[in-house]
Amino acid sequence: MTSTSSDEQLLTAWRAGDRGAGEQLFERYYEPVARFFLNKTDAGAELIQQTFLACIEGAASFRGEGSFRSYVFAIAYRQLCRHYRDRKGEPIDLSEVSVAALQPSPSQVMIAGEELRLLLAGLRQIPVDCQVALELLYWEQLTTAEMAAVLAIPEGTVKSRLRRGRALLRAAIETLARNPELAGSTLLGIETWARALRARVGLPQEK
Repeated sequence: MTSTSSDEQLLTAWRAGDRGAGEQLFERYYEPVARFFLNKTDAGAELIQQTFLACIEGAASFRGEGSFRSYVFAIAYRQLCRHYRDRKGEPIDLSEVSVAALQPSPSQVMIAGEELRLLLAGLRQIPVDCQVALELLYWEQLTTAEMAAVLAIPEGTVKSRLRRGRALLRAAIETLARNPELAGSTLLGIETWARALRARVGLPQEK
């Protein structure tokens, strides 16, 4: 197996007993999974470990109906939901509650630039389900179909969640910004700031 091998090729080789292929597959997804937890919780290291352990335990049952990265992010999402539920000790409606309410001081990206910091802060103010959808779109560039697989919801619901998330993010940024000009520059250039963030913290660039 080489660095250009597809996820499916690596998975097939790993299942056949090639331990190196499995290690390569998990190395490929370590940073994306770490990014998934970074702006949401201070328990990222533990959740990363739990995610990959669950991937190993469930690899034999993965039938390839969707992409392997959807499979990985679906596990990460379930680990995040379980983490919040265990911390609160009761069921949580992630369509209504935000990271800011659940986790006042999550691990944060150390990044320069007011717009980037404001964007991350704004994302933590909106419902977790909306934050997850927007970050999977902006940071990982998942398709609607992939997000539907990750979140176990119809594609139409994904689109509705993205629309709601964008509207709530706009309101959060306008509330958090120190002045209207900063809010405007952040909102008008949100795709630009997303690309800048991918570049500055090792996120994948658009092809």
